[in-house]
Amino acid sequence: MENPFLFESGEAKAPSTRPKDAASLILVRKDGGVARVLMGERDRRHVFLPGRFVFPGGRLDTADQRLAFPTELRPEVAVKVASGISASRARGLALAAVRETFEETGILIGRRRELAVHTRSKAWRRFFAHGVVPRLEGLDFVARAITPPGRSRRFDARFFMADSSEIALTLGDSATSGELLSPVWLTLAEARRADVLPITRCICDEIEARLADGGSSTRPVPFFIPRRGKAVIKQL
Repeated sequence: MENPFLFESGEAKAPSTRPKDAASLILVRKDGGVARVLMGERDRRHVFLPGRFVFPGGRLDTADQRLAFPTELRPEVAVKVASGISASRARGLALAAVRETFEETGILIGRRRELAVHTRSKAWRRFFAHGVVPRLEGLDFVARAITPPGRSRRFDARFFMADSSEIALTLGDSATSGELLSPVWLTLAEARRADVLPITRCICDEIEARLADGGSSTRPVPFFIPRRGKAVIKQL
């Protein structure tokens, strides 16, 4: 894999801040043997990445780590997500990816099941009100990337992947936050040609390689760490 620029070198510089934990979910759908991924265009009024095509995702919330109900990442996935963090935080990141996907696209990942889950989170209460319970066993961990210093917002982002068969319910646009314009299913080639960051193209390459491997969760996970405008790539 080439040593990519994570962000364009011409971006405005800002005081260095500590990256915040975040998570994204890459949903994959097969259409006649052709893989498509769900992406959305960020509203151009946003300060961070206006007009860019991105995977659904966002910051880890405290509530994501406090949800108690029977679902866990598969052991071989959990150990990679938990590199350098606690197991509860790793689980919370996976749930954050599911929650953000719901908020931004109206898609609920999991299984139809009525279950009383106690939480103060308005987003999670809306999620469970639809009779869906997240199923983390269906998620794979495919990449981790840290936003370089000098950007207005920095994230330590974990990228999860799930097949579209994990979708339990899809709501209309009226149920979304409006942060992403109407989500679209793009082929990996279309995703690479869209207005995306270079790191997104690298993750598309990783998705393509994983699909060619049959989705093996034993494949090493690339960790993109910024160094002088480029990325040092470690394996998890």
